[in-house]
Amino acid sequence: MVSTNILFPQPALEAALNLEAPDFFGDLNLEQVVDSILEKKKDYDLRAFFYTPLRAPEDIAFRQAVFQDLEDAGFAQSIKTFAEEMVQIRRFVGVSEKEYYFYHRQGWHLEAALLYCSAVSKLCAVMNSTAIASQALLAFRDYLNAYTSSPVFLAMQSDARSCKEKLSAIKYCITIQANVVRVRQYEFERNYSEEVVATFEKFKQGGGGRYHIDTPVLSGMDHVKAQILNNVAKLFPEAFNELGAFCAKYPTVVNEDIQNFDRQIQFYISYLDFVHKFASKGLRFSYPRVSKSKNVSARDAFDIALANKALLDNRAIVPNDFYLEGSERIFIISGPNQGGKTTFARMFGQLHYLASLGCPVPGTETHLFLPDQIYTHFENEEDIQNARGKLQDDVTRIHSILESATSESILILNEIFTSTSLQDAVFLSKEIIARIVRLDLLCVWVTFIDELSTYGPQTISMVSTVVPDNPDQRTFKIVRKPADGLSYAICIAEKYRLTYDKLKERMAQ
Repeated sequence: MVSTNILFPQPALEAALNLEAPDFFGDLNLEQVVDSILEKKKDYDLRAFFYTPLRAPEDIAFRQAVFQDLEDAGFAQSIKTFAEEMVQIRRFVGVSEKEYYFYHRQGWHLEAALLYCSAVSKLCAVMNSTAIASQALLAFRDYLNAYTSSPVFLAMQSDARSCKEKLSAIKYCITIQANVVRVRQYEFERNYSEEVVATFEKFKQGGGGRYHIDTPVLSGMDHVKAQILNNVAKLFPEAFNELGAFCAKYPTVVNEDIQNFDRQIQFYISYLDFVHKFASKGLRFSYPRVSKSKNVSARDAFDIALANKALLDNRAIVPNDFYLEGSERIFIISGPNQGGKTTFARMFGQLHYLASLGCPVPGTETHLFLPDQIYTHFENEEDIQNARGKLQDDVTRIHSILESATSESILILNEIFTSTSLQDAVFLSKEIIARIVRLDLLCVWVTFIDELSTYGPQTISMVSTVVPDNPDQRTFKIVRKPADGLSYAICIAEKYRLTYDKLKERMAQ
């Protein structure tokens, strides 16, 4: 049987969807990203797709190929047009299910069927005329060709058209006298509406503008119109009997597999629409090579959540590069405050998570690791309801993480042990880094403890840099270089007016 699932090559994967966001979403600001992606797709219920990473490189390649097919702008627009028609079809079906008046309910059902047959046929034609390469869309195209040529679909399409033609051919007259409305057969009376239009044509002054707005589909039926329709049905029983027979024969208009495709394709469309807006800022995305190799790297990578906010504020985003090779596993990030260290750590986690969804990621020439889990430890505000102290809470949290992590996990630590003395922080940090090395974890560790960067061959020092001639100005570039906390002491002293000259000035006052 041909698979119609364009997100999961194995059905078992979809059965294990996560309905809640992963624990690290808040620390990595990924919830903000998903909110922005799905802002206009709330009706599709897509969050679980963004909460469920893939665990096999071949499954990621399966999705990447679909994304690449949809980079054809014409094809993507055709998919969006189909989705808009499906929205309209669902509205028609909804009205037909809620409509009070019998024949009107059947009429909406017929309109839904006609639009559905048209939309599916056009989608089939588009997919057959597009150079598709992905396994997922090729399989769905085969299914669509079989479906649209099946006796069931062809019969519904033919019956719907026949029914519509007979109803459209009906002509009748309405006479209104006082409070009495009569319906009778059309007897070739003159059509005064055509004469009215022709009379006022000479007053026409140019074409009117189009003022299209999205409005809800309303039935437009009241009890008077319903009674008129009932009388028309009595005058033309053959056409209305055919309408009733159609609704009885095809109680369900939309095929479940087609509906599932319409939902799943929105995962791809919504993400591509989101990332396309970054192109105007020169920010690039790429399809990462994802594997179990821990030789990871990226060029011109950036924090996607921060970049999304920067677009609104018209602020520039500074991309960064990174790589690990050989026995290297741990980035030790140091440098002045507000220099982009935490942003770099978030970026590293975001890239690996987005890659595990099969999505293009921020940056170029990306080679990323496929983790079994991402763990984060970012500093939390102290909870007065928590009987543990800040230090104990840090130790408890990191202990829990290291108990759960495996050699295939990624760990991101941001400024832990800030509540204790430097001596204790150094001792605890060295104990933790020894455990990380034994587990062979990929890790990014933002810290004020410079000596961690020289722990061993597994640790790599990266430093947030400043403008050489103006140490108080951050470049937001994170580069490979030895840690040197003393080089920023003057910045801190100037910030708090503790330089020799400032102290003399203040004492003189």
